[in-house]
Amino acid sequence: MSDRRPRAGWRRPPAEQPAAPPPEPPAEPPTERPSVVQADLYRDGRRVSSPTSLAETFRQLREHPDGMAWIGLQRPTEEELHSLAAEFDLHELAVEDAMEAHQRPKLERYGDTLFVVLRAARYLDAQEEVDFGELHVFVGPDFLITVRHGAAPDLSTVRRRMEKDPELLALGPEAVLYAILDAVVDGYAPVVTGVQNDIDEIETEVFGGDPAVSRRIYELSREMVEFQRATRPLVGMLHGLMAGFAKYGTDEELQRYLRDVADHVTHTSERVDGFRQALADILTVNATLVTQQQNAEMRALAEAGFEQNEEIKKISSWAAILFAPTLVGTIYGMNFDHMPELHWAGGYPFAVVLMAAVCVSLYVVFKKKDWL
Repeated sequence: MSDRRPRAGWRRPPAEQPAAPPPEPPAEPPTERPSVVQADLYRDGRRVSSPTSLAETFRQLREHPDGMAWIGLQRPTEEELHSLAAEFDLHELAVEDAMEAHQRPKLERYGDTLFVVLRAARYLDAQEEVDFGELHVFVGPDFLITVRHGAAPDLSTVRRRMEKDPELLALGPEAVLYAILDAVVDGYAPVVTGVQNDIDEIETEVFGGDPAVSRRIYELSREMVEFQRATRPLVGMLHGLMAGFAKYGTDEELQRYLRDVADHVTHTSERVDGFRQALADILTVNATLVTQQQNAEMRALAEAGFEQNEEIKKISSWAAILFAPTLVGTIYGMNFDHMPELHWAGGYPFAVVLMAAVCVSLYVVFKKKDWL
């Protein structure tokens, strides 16, 4: 950068020094953890070196001020980010955001440095779910720094693609930023396809009566909320970049590049909005079908209960009819000497007629009440 004031040198903070002196001279101290994915220097669109440490990257960039540094980090430490901030004069608010993930997509300009936050996405076929990653990008006059939080996106593909087009890469860090934007947006396409297949499967499961479909609808709806948070702010960001074409003298090729990316983002955002509405409608239909199924089950239970009551009525009626003659027979079967009609010649016919009359009377009563 022309306006940044590089330090005389860069060395690891004392806290990071190993307890025992290393066996080799500390020309390349173990400052670089696996968080430094790749660091390359480019001149006129072609890679001239691949330093193995941030310190070496800083030194070579100072020696060749007409070059461009492209540094890729994944979940860097605070020391690494602070060293980058000191070297490239990064704003402390941007550095603080880069340290912590879970930022919403946004575009901030701090002097001649752009700070961009992107949400990448990828579809996991095995789990049938969407995995989101976060990417922070610092863009300056002679450097581009990417900080990844998550597996997506794969920026090595972007690096190889840009190196195959030196003329485009020679346009500087801004061209790399647009290539990264294009890669993030292109990564949304497989997600859209996977989600569409999931929705088709869910519709089949809903009308098939699968009881587990409600949970799947809920989980996919939550993923679409996250997807919408990733794509909707990106539309405004790209339009903001396009609005600054004239002010910052953006190359015409890059303008066409960005307009194409903006079209894809708008299309993806509209698809995501459609997915959310479709899932809401499916959830309503599923709730209706579940209610209908529950009503049908309740109706079946009521009908079964009604039939059971009818059977109980019949059993109770016949039990009462059979109990009447038993009662009469029990009374006259008691062994007492002094009982009315006990020595009467017509006692037996009278008891039989009485039992028959009681049974017929009960039958007629139960019949009129539709118990029999």
